[in-house]
Amino acid sequence: MDIFSNNGRLQWVEAFIKGIPYAQASGMYVTEIGEGRAGLGLPARDTWTGDTERGLIHPGVLSVLADTACGVAVGTALAEIEPFATLDLRMDYLRPAVANEEIVCRAECHRLSRSVAFVRGELFQPGRAEPVAMVNATFMRATANKRRAGGGAAPAPNLPVSPAQAAASLGSPASIEPSQVFRSEPADMPETRAIPPGRSPYVDFLDVRQQPQIDAGPVFRMPFKPELIGNPILPALHGGVLAGFGETGMILHLLATNPGLQGAPRGVDFAIAYLRSAKPVDTFVQGTTVRQGNRVALVQVNIWQDDPQRPVAQARGHCLMPRDTD
Repeated sequence: MDIFSNNGRLQWVEAFIKGIPYAQASGMYVTEIGEGRAGLGLPARDTWTGDTERGLIHPGVLSVLADTACGVAVGTALAEIEPFATLDLRMDYLRPAVANEEIVCRAECHRLSRSVAFVRGELFQPGRAEPVAMVNATFMRATANKRRAGGGAAPAPNLPVSPAQAAASLGSPASIEPSQVFRSEPADMPETRAIPPGRSPYVDFLDVRQQPQIDAGPVFRMPFKPELIGNPILPALHGGVLAGFGETGMILHLLATNPGLQGAPRGVDFAIAYLRSAKPVDTFVQGTTVRQGNRVALVQVNIWQDDPQRPVAQARGHCLMPRDTD
């Protein structure tokens, strides 16, 4: 198999997707493939709804798809199969994504330096003329020294490589050893559901819980479950899931600190920086309102697992605040 051919790339991408538990659980599929570019689709599901009143998809769903598609685009741009990881991801939401409709992300790796890959893309819903969101992401490549230290360079993509070997070379086997999975005990304090069941099926899917209000604002907990894994080798949570949880925490923070809002805030943009791998344990987020005006609020969130002083990611984003007439 020549991985430089479209058929070879397609087999590699399908193996890569098959090795990501979250991608498999969500039903992601390949829509197009080429050198340095990729398209991934996400089938319509009620689970992806973020706002049942307005019939909109949760922005976190778009972030997970975008992160995965951007990663695939990096893989198809590499001359050799090697590990890589997301450094940061930025989403710009151009218009609301309609619930219970398919979503597609087209991503292009437009610059591949020795250490970093730069990717951009757009998300759209088939049958609709305008994109719903734009994404820009950067990925850290494994250095040549690290590849040699691990036992030599990764296999060249123009040599025969099976789909299973391709997935394993990028750290994406399909299973996790039970001994690798850890759980964080929730804080010894009463918890409640973050929002009433059914109001946001995606928040229900993440099973987000709210802990009591403290000086800096409420803390939200996302319990670990195996389908949230993005890298089974480490293992580690999917970076897009962390983004989705961060966006959820941002919106929930505004709801908790603005009682009486008529509707939920809507994301305008969101940017997340990944600081370290997120283990397969319960994850926490806490928000801080940087500035809030009549129509737009800027919120910063801290995402951690074992210690809030050692976050796994930090993010910030603007939200459009609802009006009484929205």
